[in-house]
Order: sequence, then structure tokens, then C-alpha cells
Amino acid sequence: MYIIVGLGNPGKKYENTKHNMGFLTIDVLAEKLGIRVSRIRHRALTGEGMCGREKVLLAKPQTYMNLSGESVREILSFYKEDPEHLIVIYDDIDIPMGTLRIRKKGSAGTHNGMRSIIYQIGSGDFPRVRIGIGGERRGDLADYVISGFSAEDREKIESAILRAADAVACIVEKGIEAAMGEYNTKAKAAKKAEEEKR
Repeated sequence: MYIIVGLGNPGKKYENTKHNMGFLTIDVLAEKLGIRVSRIRHRALTGEGMCGREKVLLAKPQTYMNLSGESVREILSFYKEDPEHLIVIYDDIDIPMGTLRIRKKGSAGTHNGMRSIIYQIGSGDFPRVRIGIGGERRGDLADYVISGFSAEDREKIESAILRAADAVACIVEKGIEAAMGEYNTKAKAAKKAEEEKR
């Protein structure tokens, strides 16, 4: 079973903000897989279903970002799953707006939700899908991540969320290497350049 967690903040105030990329991707993935993410368990909105031949649990922690790890720890413990079967989707200020980065494992970087997860489960060895929200920003980082999007950025982000949902399904069905090759923005650009040479 795969535990697929999208990070964000609960409540109307944060619904369409930069820090809610994980929640928005879970919504798209849920629709794609026909899963209702409506049951409150382990301090998260959850829903179970199938992705290809694999059983999946979709989760949107309701703890607020900085405590996301508490919910994730409870979920992994309840289902007795290893971190390798956890996939986390979240926004990343350090990569360009609308780009995707998929990794097998790694550090939390500057993301408080990821810091919380790695601290709570005692491991960074799990796949993650990062959606870039980097760009021109003035003022406070905290204000920037909970702000909305310009019309131009919204187009990029909507496309990135759709690709992120497809990338998660690819990780579950074909494995992390296949997903990295297919959906990492740099990998796609290199592949395109190679095809144009032929």
C-alpha cells in the first residue's frame, strides 16, 4: 500500500495559496482515481482506493503545515508501512514557478512541513514530488507562501498540479526511476533536446 500525502494548510483562507500545492494535487489525483478524500482519521482528511493494481491512501493533514509530521507518523504507524511506501507532495520555494522535481529521498530543505515529517518518522528516505513556487518575491517569505497567484503564474501552476498528479500515479504504477525520467522538468528538457537532434 502507498501512503500519498499532500501538504497544505486547512481552511478557506489558505485554499488557493502557494503553500497548498500538496492539497491541490491530492484533489486532482482523487478525482483521477475516483477516490473521495472526506474521512477524518489520524488528524488528516483521508480516502482509500486503487491506483492501477496498488492500494493507496490519499491524505491531507489537518494539523497545519508545521505539524504535518505528527499526522504522517500516525498514518504510517497505523498501516504499518515503511517510509519507502510514503510519497509526499509539497511546494518548493527554491525551484522555479511551475516546475517539478521528483526525488527518491533527501533533506527537508527550507520546508517546515517536510522538516516535521522527517523529524517525526526519523527518516528522509521516501519519495517526494516538489512543485516549484519560486519567483520574484518582495518582503516576508511566510507572507509570500500564503499568498495567491498572478494570472500568468496560475496557468503554470495548474499545469504543474496536473503533471504532479500524473507523476505520483507513475511512481505507484511504474516506480520512482520511471517517474523521475518522465516528469522531472530538467529530464524532460534534455529528452526533448535529444529528440530534436535526431
